[in-house]
Amino acid sequence: MASCQSRGCRFVRMAVAVTAALAMVAGCSVTPPPPVVGTVPPVPSAPAAKPGEIVVGVDSIAGGYNPHVLADQSTITTALSTMLLPSVFRTAPDGSPQLDRTLMVSADVTNNSPYTVTYRLRGDAAWSDSAPIAAEDFLYLREQMRDEPGGVDSAGYRQITDIKSEESGKVVQVTFASTYPGWRSLFSNLLPAHLLKDAPGGWDQVLESSFPATAGPFSIKQVDAARGEIVLERNERYWEQPALADRVILRRADQAGLTDALRTGHDQLVVARTDAGGVTMLQALGERVTVKAAPRPSVVSLFFRPSGTDFADERVRTALINLIDRDEVIKVGTGGGPSVRADSLVLAPSQAGYAPTGAPVHNAAAGQELLTQAGFSLVSGVWTREGRPLSVTLGAPADKEPYLQVAKEVQRQLVAAGVQVKLLTPIADQLMRSSGTEAGPNILVAPRPVGDNPAAVMASVYGCTTGTNDASTVLPGNVAGFCDMSLQPTIDSALNGSRPLTEAIGIVEPRLWRQAVALPLFQSADSVAARAELTTGDLTAPLNAPFASAVTWQRKQN
Repeated sequence: MASCQSRGCRFVRMAVAVTAALAMVAGCSVTPPPPVVGTVPPVPSAPAAKPGEIVVGVDSIAGGYNPHVLADQSTITTALSTMLLPSVFRTAPDGSPQLDRTLMVSADVTNNSPYTVTYRLRGDAAWSDSAPIAAEDFLYLREQMRDEPGGVDSAGYRQITDIKSEESGKVVQVTFASTYPGWRSLFSNLLPAHLLKDAPGGWDQVLESSFPATAGPFSIKQVDAARGEIVLERNERYWEQPALADRVILRRADQAGLTDALRTGHDQLVVARTDAGGVTMLQALGERVTVKAAPRPSVVSLFFRPSGTDFADERVRTALINLIDRDEVIKVGTGGGPSVRADSLVLAPSQAGYAPTGAPVHNAAAGQELLTQAGFSLVSGVWTREGRPLSVTLGAPADKEPYLQVAKEVQRQLVAAGVQVKLLTPIADQLMRSSGTEAGPNILVAPRPVGDNPAAVMASVYGCTTGTNDASTVLPGNVAGFCDMSLQPTIDSALNGSRPLTEAIGIVEPRLWRQAVALPLFQSADSVAARAELTTGDLTAPLNAPFASAVTWQRKQN
């Protein structure tokens, strides 16, 4: 058999391996699990799905839903953005970017000096309020990603120097500061600029609770937070192939409720974060249900922000990492579910070329020695220096899991080791907006994005913020609150393609490990379980599984 080296093959291997692991969990039970009883909808009053209706069980429908900000990264955000928003390129099953011809006529590099990409949009592509999808949507997204903190790919958008509109906005010319081979990763999930540019609350609230307009095969009919339900209907104004399903309902339940709804046929599909118990319940449904693992586009990480008197000292940051039992934190965060341990600062386990790059091991003695070298002494069980205790602020979003679970475990371990820890739990958006400032927490529990342009991820998370021609414009820092100008030329060379990514990672990651800037934990993953009568397409497609195929979902008729 020929060897398989592509990203898609590697991704399939990972999915198969994780699925096998799930099956092993289920196989460990000596006796079948007891019957499950749902505690969250569906309840007796919840009707079974109607013909033409597909119900997807999820663990949360909590907003916001902006796919471009770290604060909103979640399965529900991925689901809605994939089914409701237009993209220039989408990720193919093999992980490569593929031009989306439901929106685009073409997208090509048309000049190398200056480096220019010309996008030609379809004349019939329009938002659900009949406004055309046009150049202003490109310009709006670029401005927000450049200027606002907490963006998923700020580095890529900051490469853009100019955007010009031609032919009533249906031809868009984008000029870059230098060669940018990662341009295909830009302008996914476009937003309706004509409705959002003057929206109250600004960028941080544009998709807080719903979508003002859509441009995909589905449209929003209802968002009912109290009932835990979002109803999508076929978009009758969609100009391309209409969705086969009349409606898709995203319905929240706990693990027992999800399993029960799948067993009874109230749900046809489940896409949810599960622990080992949830995996066992889904596997117990037998041959009528297919269960797989789908990695999410995020790695749960700890960021040690080098600011303030104590955290500016590399020895203190390194000491705290040594005091943390990473294995135990991962165990608590995943609950034994399908999420996968991550041991690299740039690539995720689901990506081609991933390999462990030197994650530190738990070493309490080494941590204590480093604190002693930094001038601290253990007094009455508390590390102190000049009469002042070592005090840490630890930030995690109150409205997102598993980040809060992870933070509580990190707090418990550090307090037990003699470090005072104050846990800050604002909502995700407030936390991420403060993360690039001096007011941010010392340690941040947050997602590290996983995209199809790892060089841009490296630059966005660890790179220094570049200046602008406008001296009055101050661009926000990165989520790590970190900048090493000696590393920036290497990061830039990966971004502009003058240096291979693997070579750049080989230079950057060892330095980042030594400087104790971040500690990756695990790549989040969902259990995806589908009833046999549902045709879904690829359940584990990278970055947007399984919602990329939603337009073709249908239930087989008995």
